[in-house]
Amino acid sequence: MTGRAALRLGRLRRVTPEGRAGQPAEARGARPRRRGAQPKVVALGGGMGLSASLAALRRITGDLTAVVTVADDGGSSGRLRDELGVLPPGDLRKALAALCGDDDWGQTWARVIQHRFQSKGDLHEHAVGNLLIVALWEQLGDHVQALDLVGRLLGAQGRVLPMSAVPLELQALVKGHDPARPDEVDTVRGQATVALTPGEVQSVHVVPHDPPAVPEAVAAVRDADWVVLGPGSWFSSVIPHLLVPELLDALTETKARLVLSLNLAPQPGETDGFSPQRHLEVLARHAPKLALDVVLADEAAVPDRDSLTDAAKGFGAAVELAPVARTDGSPRHDPELLAAAYDRIFRMHGRIGPWR
Repeated sequence: MTGRAALRLGRLRRVTPEGRAGQPAEARGARPRRRGAQPKVVALGGGMGLSASLAALRRITGDLTAVVTVADDGGSSGRLRDELGVLPPGDLRKALAALCGDDDWGQTWARVIQHRFQSKGDLHEHAVGNLLIVALWEQLGDHVQALDLVGRLLGAQGRVLPMSAVPLELQALVKGHDPARPDEVDTVRGQATVALTPGEVQSVHVVPHDPPAVPEAVAAVRDADWVVLGPGSWFSSVIPHLLVPELLDALTETKARLVLSLNLAPQPGETDGFSPQRHLEVLARHAPKLALDVVLADEAAVPDRDSLTDAAKGFGAAVELAPVARTDGSPRHDPELLAAAYDRIFRMHGRIGPWR
């Protein structure tokens, strides 16, 4: 952590709701901690949002698991999914790259697995890491074992798991998808389409409607000290985790503390015009029984702090405001500043004793 991040960590502000509608972790019977151990952290999401969170979290804990959405149907992942019937590997690859170390080995392998071929043939735009992951799936016949093996090759500082054992199709109900019929609601199919859809996304669901969760992912959530949900594409990367019944049960029953990490800006198409509090409102519609402990937001991205605090109350959560954006003006998280915010939250919220 740089001196700049450490200094700015002191600017983290807590906005505490007057009453908590949900149960905080201590009320859920959080486990006693053992001195000297690191927190067990599970991060849920997909795409660049999850990558940003993992790049931050690997700086503060060595016990880190990523649980990744498997609904992608675009690009290289979509082509491999269609041709071979496999899980889409792209978001899994991005998570593995984010967990690579900052040394020469880690950064070299991160670049290699992210490399895309440029050609006039069938390999055009395929990512090396996608092909490697799918090859190991076919060789080993086991999603988890193959991803663990890729992680060891890369020297990844954490584990990557798919959230479901089958590829999922994301479907959304969208109002005004056809500009000529602004009041009508249509069904839009496919993650890549949902992410860029015109109109207002009302809700999302997955097909199959009752997908099997990966047992190791469920076990990781149940055994965690902290679970981090977000940031990322809200309807296509964050909410899908709440649509896998076994995973949602684990999230509502775990003794871990839960932090929701909000985006720095609305996503064109998917969440155009969304305020920070509206992100929470649509999350509540999809998982009304979900309780949170902390909602983390960039202090410059919250124009109405009272409204966000009110929305967080519905989850029983406190709001933490911290500078977590890059200083270049782009809507991207700074990994060191985000790490500082996570570290502050892990240390200060509900911690009674040292980590187990």
